[in-house]
Amino acid sequence: STDLTSTVGYDSIIQHLNDGRKNCKEFEDFLKERAIIEEKYGKELINLSKKKPCGQTELNTLKRSLDVFKQQIDNVGQSHIQLAQTLREEAKKMEDFREKQKLHRKKIDLIMEVSHKNRNLQYKTTEVKQMCCCFVPYWLMLLIHMHVAGADLNLFLKLAQTKSALEDSDRSYQQSVTTLEKIREEWQKEHIKACEFFETQECERINYFRNALWLHVNQLSQDCVRNDEKYEEIRKSLEMCSIEKDIDFFVNLRKTGSSAPAPVVYENYYNTQRNPTPVRSPVPAAISR
Repeated sequence: STDLTSTVGYDSIIQHLNDGRKNCKEFEDFLKERAIIEEKYGKELINLSKKKPCGQTELNTLKRSLDVFKQQIDNVGQSHIQLAQTLREEAKKMEDFREKQKLHRKKIDLIMEVSHKNRNLQYKTTEVKQMCCCFVPYWLMLLIHMHVAGADLNLFLKLAQTKSALEDSDRSYQQSVTTLEKIREEWQKEHIKACEFFETQECERINYFRNALWLHVNQLSQDCVRNDEKYEEIRKSLEMCSIEKDIDFFVNLRKTGSSAPAPVVYENYYNTQRNPTPVRSPVPAAISR
């Protein structure tokens, strides 16, 4: 701004830097919340694999596949818990980065605060003395008028003293202007240095934030790859599962013998002798007809 006492540009930069820190804090909180979710999910998977029955009476190859399945689900749960810890570590790194930038910025803020204060105080002092010096022409004109009119000598001396005081004030005003200009130059140098420092910080923040996002996505991808490797173990185990072998295994395990029961034969347990069945004689053909 062309206004020497204005801080609108500096305030705009500070606001932008504060917004940047806020954005980093939001991502940091996001990682912490994601870590809580991952840890809870992992623990639930582990409890599920250990406590929930899942084909516990199966036999042979399918049983082995189910054992692999439950073990790998447990491993997936452990992987999510490990991911939660990794996310907490990344959130801590982001927090450390924010605090480090905040600490470095605080030093610059203090320097600029002193610079702004000195500049404004000196500007106000110069402003007051400038107003006093504006009265010099008026007093000189009054002095000449009274001299021409033959004014009282004491009054004349007082006016002369006033004139001298105003001249002293003018010299003081010139010194104040000179001092203000030096302070203005120093403030401008500090302002430029502060802007360059803030720009460097903002570049570091954007770069760090971008890399943190990239790393986070890579961690999630790696977790998916690790989980898929565990699921692949389950698929391999299922490929080894043989229906025929499991059927044979069950038959051999539960078989009761190698021969079927003998045919059941009727035996007469009630009467040892029976009346013979009467035989009918042939009927004559005539009677038959």
